[in-house]
Amino acid sequence: MAQHNLAWMPTLSYDTQAVLVTDKVRFQGQEVAAVIAEDPYIAKDALELIEVDYEPLEAIVTPQRALEENAPVIRTDKDGVTDNHIYHWESGDKDATDKAFAQAEVVVALDTFYPRCHPAPLETCGCVADINPATGQATIYMTSQAPHAIRTVFALVAGLPEEKIRIVSPDIGGGFGNKVPVYPGYVVATAASLLLGRPVKWIEDRTENLISTGFARDFHMHGELALRKDGTMLALRTSLLADEGAFHADAQPTKFKVGLFHIVSGSYDFPAVHVSADGAYTNKAPGGVAYRCSFRVTEASYLIERLVQNAAYELGMDPAELRKKNFIEKAQFPYESATGFVYDSGDYHGAMDLALEKIGYEELRKEQAEARAQGKLYGVGLASFTEVVGAGPHKDYDILGLKMNDGAELRIHPTGKAILKISCQTQGQGHETTFAQIVAEELGIQPEDIKVMHGDTDNTPYGLGTYASRSTPTSGAATAMVARRVREKARKLAAHLLEVSEEDIEFAKDRFFVKGAPDRAKTIQEVAFAAYTNFPDGMEPGLEGVYYYDPPNLTFPFGTYAVAVEVDPDTGEWKVRRVVAVDDCGVRINPMIVEGQIHGGLAEGFGIAAMQLITFDESGNCIGSNFMDYLLPTAWETPRFELGETVTPSPHHPIGAKGVGESATVGSPAAYVNAVIDALAHLGIRNIDMPVTSAKVWEAIQEAGR
Repeated sequence: MAQHNLAWMPTLSYDTQAVLVTDKVRFQGQEVAAVIAEDPYIAKDALELIEVDYEPLEAIVTPQRALEENAPVIRTDKDGVTDNHIYHWESGDKDATDKAFAQAEVVVALDTFYPRCHPAPLETCGCVADINPATGQATIYMTSQAPHAIRTVFALVAGLPEEKIRIVSPDIGGGFGNKVPVYPGYVVATAASLLLGRPVKWIEDRTENLISTGFARDFHMHGELALRKDGTMLALRTSLLADEGAFHADAQPTKFKVGLFHIVSGSYDFPAVHVSADGAYTNKAPGGVAYRCSFRVTEASYLIERLVQNAAYELGMDPAELRKKNFIEKAQFPYESATGFVYDSGDYHGAMDLALEKIGYEELRKEQAEARAQGKLYGVGLASFTEVVGAGPHKDYDILGLKMNDGAELRIHPTGKAILKISCQTQGQGHETTFAQIVAEELGIQPEDIKVMHGDTDNTPYGLGTYASRSTPTSGAATAMVARRVREKARKLAAHLLEVSEEDIEFAKDRFFVKGAPDRAKTIQEVAFAAYTNFPDGMEPGLEGVYYYDPPNLTFPFGTYAVAVEVDPDTGEWKVRRVVAVDDCGVRINPMIVEGQIHGGLAEGFGIAAMQLITFDESGNCIGSNFMDYLLPTAWETPRFELGETVTPSPHHPIGAKGVGESATVGSPAAYVNAVIDALAHLGIRNIDMPVTSAKVWEAIQEAGR
């Protein structure tokens, strides 16, 4: 690989990562050698013939150990690096925060660990690289969430002309952030095809996916709340230590070292906030992907919602009332947070009230008190999250310098049928349905008459792909805007056909008509035909357009989740009795798809809270490298979900939508954990790190009883 300048490749965080091992192996599962064969069985057999003489080195499996003075340096390949510290990053006003804490009557602190977990998509990562030796054309079929960005990275890494690279991402079996980065397998397969002049396929197995591709979370977090005795929140102070693995490969905007963690103030009106973050190399797989979250928002939401719940216990207040007392008021929007976000719109009290009503909060509290008198442990957990999605405005948001805008191309054929090409990549979100509906709403063409194309860099507009709930906030906005651009030209054509001025034409549903004379009208189909057969002099024929959307701001979906559980005091086993999820994602395009997204996120949130864990032994061996050890919730364990909604449109988005694909994974883990802690709070228990297994709960109960 070194002969072809491919020994190292750039990561999405401006670091470098070895394609194949050069000087030393830095984590279990790192790619050491590659075998190219006619079929996978021969390749597997050939691997057994490779002997590697390893010299054992100390494995560093925690960031705390990585930052100790005597810790071995992991990145000895980097000139001038003398330790394992990667970055220090801060947000907010430290002096104002310290001053507020000095005036606080009550300070509540929490240390918690959001453990490493994995997106574990149904389909693992893979590609088929086909470089034509005669033309130099590279066609690479791959499971990528960001095909256009991948093409640009390939051009930079492999030195191939970008116009000679075609990335095709067909329908892929789930992504959840795992399929955003460039992996060594992609580079090796492409290099092999270039050298051999034949197509080369690389497909990883499940264990390879779990131990070597992009992980999520792995944040050690400390939070402190400064309050008055009446529950008024004065300030928030947080610090975190991120385990980045052997290479810094987070998929996140360049400007923000820990993603958008500084949304940690959540739904609350904090006068002062300060965030401090550090990252360290360890002997683990790199990644730090936005696993169904918008760049570390999940960790931030978890910390603040766990802190607020604990503060309620320390103050002797009801957790719902403490939240409502400190919510940002509806009249305060647009609201600038203490860390610089400008929240677009919100109605936090409305979402909370609906969630409490749907779950029967007051009755559950009475039931809880009665159950405790009988020795039973019932708990009610709440989480009121604010997410930040739709990255983002070009002045602040890029990945590897590529601005995070998205494009849409729309062509109306002479018969009135349409083809829409989008830059985002679907992995099961239903883009073909949702985006066709957007065009249908703007132009009056039936959704079934609109073909939606994606995932082919030669046939779609440039964009940064699908992750961090960007699809509707960015590509959806581009789709609405290009449809309106096409509609404006169609209005001119309608005026020509109806022999009136353009100002006299109005549009409704599927037709253009003359003001005051609705019977004088032309359908969009008639107008489309005229665009190719009867257009006025001086007008360019055809009916199509392109639009690249640069968001003026992010969007801020929000909601309140309420979970009721019962804990067995003898075994620590906890069972979910009810889950109520109230989401506000602005305008809903397709309610069924929205509900499906929320159901999926609630299931994943439950898995993270209850059972999912990737950890390591002292030698750096991954514990959680298969589905016997890394547990995913099945239909048997997953609880039933009850959904509610409020609708607060985004004022700056073309159709008022905010995005919803990740909201439930952001908000629900804290709700599940808060419910368990609520059942045990009278015992003095304030924290159990995820996954909250029955063994951990039982141990906490025993410890509290001593």
